[in-house]
Amino acid sequence: MASEKQPSLSNQLGPDLSNYPTMNKQQAGHVRHFLNLVSQADGSWDRMGALEGMQEFNDAYRYQLATMAYAVANTHFHRTPALRSVYKPLFRRIIHKMLRRDVWGYWFLTSHSGKLTEPDRTELRKPWADPVKKENIMYSGHLLLMTSLYAMLFDDDEFEKPNSLVFKWDPLFWGLGTETYSYDNRTLQKVILKEMEQNNWVGVCCEPNLVFVVCNQFPIIAVRYNDIRDGTNHADEVIKQYRAAWDAKGMVFPNGMFADMLMLKQDLIFPQEGAPYGAQAGQQIGFTAWANAFMNAWNSDLVWSLFDKQALGHITRTKGKYRLHPTNVAHAFRHLVSTRNADPASEETLEQALRESQKLPLSPVPFHPPTYGVVCQWLSELGKTEELEDLLGYADTNLNPTWENGGLYYPREDEQQPDSADITFMEPFSGNAAIGYGRLNVHNGQKIMWERPWTKELLSTRPYLDGMTMSNGVDYLRGGYDEAKQMLFFTATTWNGVPTMLNPVARNLASGDWAVYVDRQFKEVIPVEEGGSLTTEVRVADVPVDVVFIRTRTQQ
Repeated sequence: MASEKQPSLSNQLGPDLSNYPTMNKQQAGHVRHFLNLVSQADGSWDRMGALEGMQEFNDAYRYQLATMAYAVANTHFHRTPALRSVYKPLFRRIIHKMLRRDVWGYWFLTSHSGKLTEPDRTELRKPWADPVKKENIMYSGHLLLMTSLYAMLFDDDEFEKPNSLVFKWDPLFWGLGTETYSYDNRTLQKVILKEMEQNNWVGVCCEPNLVFVVCNQFPIIAVRYNDIRDGTNHADEVIKQYRAAWDAKGMVFPNGMFADMLMLKQDLIFPQEGAPYGAQAGQQIGFTAWANAFMNAWNSDLVWSLFDKQALGHITRTKGKYRLHPTNVAHAFRHLVSTRNADPASEETLEQALRESQKLPLSPVPFHPPTYGVVCQWLSELGKTEELEDLLGYADTNLNPTWENGGLYYPREDEQQPDSADITFMEPFSGNAAIGYGRLNVHNGQKIMWERPWTKELLSTRPYLDGMTMSNGVDYLRGGYDEAKQMLFFTATTWNGVPTMLNPVARNLASGDWAVYVDRQFKEVIPVEEGGSLTTEVRVADVPVDVVFIRTRTQQ
């Protein structure tokens, strides 16, 4: 029944939301593209095809899916925290794809090992198909963080239940029958931490015998979220041991770059420090930038202290704009600065570096690394706004930004122009996921979630919006709750301009009269009991519509 306050409310304009930031068209477009990709029928991977067909390189399905999940997590946590029903099914769909055999089946061949990762090997190992049993942190670490984030963001224990992470190995014409491997989030964590300890805490291998710094950041963060849910404190001990192990090995080179990887049995770090200039392709920024984007959660002093050293030559300011350069150009630039006292702020140094780079050998890896996207992730996490905006602007001008069914992505381009100091290639990891992550993340996005993750208690009491999804072409530009004003709100539009009706449900409300406003126009007032909910109907079309639920008085 309508409240006695309704007549006076009907003559008032509702709250102005202009002080609450909205996502822009590009940001909404990235989220829509994630949805488009994971809404494909199982087995369809349009736009996601990797440069290396066996899913062994850095743009494989697993990396694209994990980065989409992290981008969705950052968007929900930092930009639209009230929109639980919008992001939960999207996140769940990404995890569903991550569990597909198409994504993890590469491991059976990789588990044989080989001379590239173990130079002394003379025969192959006996293989195993279980993708998380041992090694393979480049899959298991991402899966652990994805499922830990899902629990933290939505207070849903689905993947904490026994046998909730199931891998079925059932190639059609191979084997003696289906093999099934069952885990859950916590048993997966135990496997990972046990192997970290066995490796003296330097981390878990990605490929056989190779421990990469970047890939071990993701499980470390996951342990923190699980600690919050369980009331434990494993993360502090893991970090203590991990720091000590890498302090002894030397994670940071004198030039500021991180070691890419440790060859475990040989106790050798790569790339090898002090290798002659030109003897190998220059150390790429990709693994260092990618590690920084997530290490900032727990080790921000180190990450910040190294930025200038690490960015030197890779990111320069030219013609008034920041640009990211191909690895060999950056390698030549850094060499000119360190050995010939070249001016790092001079465009002449960049021009000379381009000429020098053409004399250097190409990388022995036949694929371009996903540099552009991980650098955008790194810059966004550190709040390097000018550098990030310039790189995003360059992508929007030169890397073929493409809109499809309301989603924004940068399509694959395999060729890097040899006479260009700018990036001209694009791979699906950056184009589908990592550039979008960079645009959606906020300064210290990972660090803030690490320090102040959502808890069960918070989510059980904080008002949120339900009953809304991204179906029917609806995009959500903001959605939050202002505790001081007792106000729940969202802004929505349709990407295709087709009108649709929404039936948002406001939940976890305090007792009292709640007024509903649409574009600041009073619509109705509804009395709510403590912890109750209310529902309304809103028409959404091509012009963004603001919807506000605000508590006007307590119940007597």
